[in-house]
Amino acid sequence: MENAVRDWRGRSYLPGPVPADRTRMFWLAWGAMAAISPLQYGYAALLAKEATGLTLLAVWIACQAAGALPALHLVRRGRLGVRTSLAAGAALSFAGLAAAALPLGAPGAFVGYALLGGLGAGLVYGVCGEVVSSWYPERPAARVGLITGAFGYGAVPLLVWAGIAPAATSTAFLVSAVVALAVIGTAARHLRLPPALWWPEDVDPRSHALDAARLRTTPEAARQFGPAQALRTRTLPALALILTCAGAVSVFDVIVVAGTGSWGALAVLVALNGASRSVAMRCSELFGRRRVLAAVLAALAAGQVLLAAALTTAPAAMPAGAMPAGAGPVAAGGPLLWLGAVAAGLGGGAFYPLLASLVREFFGVERAGEIHAVVYSAKALAGAGAAALALLALGTPVTALGVAAALAALPALAISRLRIPGLPATIPL
Repeated sequence: MENAVRDWRGRSYLPGPVPADRTRMFWLAWGAMAAISPLQYGYAALLAKEATGLTLLAVWIACQAAGALPALHLVRRGRLGVRTSLAAGAALSFAGLAAAALPLGAPGAFVGYALLGGLGAGLVYGVCGEVVSSWYPERPAARVGLITGAFGYGAVPLLVWAGIAPAATSTAFLVSAVVALAVIGTAARHLRLPPALWWPEDVDPRSHALDAARLRTTPEAARQFGPAQALRTRTLPALALILTCAGAVSVFDVIVVAGTGSWGALAVLVALNGASRSVAMRCSELFGRRRVLAAVLAALAAGQVLLAAALTTAPAAMPAGAMPAGAGPVAAGGPLLWLGAVAAGLGGGAFYPLLASLVREFFGVERAGEIHAVVYSAKALAGAGAAALALLALGTPVTALGVAAALAALPALAISRLRIPGLPATIPL
């Protein structure tokens, strides 16, 4: 490639003009991520109130996590186009949201919501993240953090609607299905990948690679790893374990706060779950990824303690059928509930983009999408963990929150020991 340049590590770049529609592609990806949010957070808050609903949610999370890896593999190799992937994601997400409007025991609920909806959301999540990170190679973590934030707070309108008119929950899911079909379908028409090795010509890649201030807080990988090589390190399983623990607690918190009947606290939790992602990414550029990730998980653990205290001090039992049973109507007035929702919201979503950025920091950028998809597939275990915690909370909610606090706190203590693979062990952390 005649116009390619190399940085001090030998990585190649192909500087080229920035397309006029790059910003529009970013916002379309943001909209597509927001459109699939009701499939996870909306369903967890409104319908995961018993064993059947929890099972469907766990299967959906497994399918969503597993669907991203093969989609990215095929898209990166040119065997599956972005348009085709997102068109399929639009149709499957529509089917999943429409099925969520059915009664839990309906025959189409499992296939439509859990299987088809999960695979559709995985396609959208994986492909949108790949497109945005490819068009913003100078700051991929920050931009991907913004669109994954939409996956968190995109369910807030649905939750507000359901809180105002609980009898219209099925209608709300049907409207969300139509919106998802339109928004993701529009994104499918316009999103595309840049040429291989593309880099915006208005940013000098060699100066960017030598930016001392950036390298102090977000160092680069010792070399470029492939997925198979990354799997042989100790770091990748550690990242997957962190995602499993934190992901289970994050979904569990939505179920617990929804069960209290305080829709305001629930809306705050879900909104912060999304909004905190971009804030955490900005903080990580100033203070380092690992430090901020440890702080995020500490906030998540603190949220469990505050929620447990709120449920312990609740004056009476909850209405029949609420989740978790026996937690008490910590409704609108409990300050501990609101503080717990804020802490759990701040910690319950920000770890996702932080882990994605650590994948780039530890294993390099060339195969980061595929390696992150391997880490993200651990979310399948997180879904099962969230369902198990919710079932435990049916009888002993405070005990379940104690277990959740431990799941969030233990990885936070281990993060300081994470090391960039390939560096000699004598180099200080």
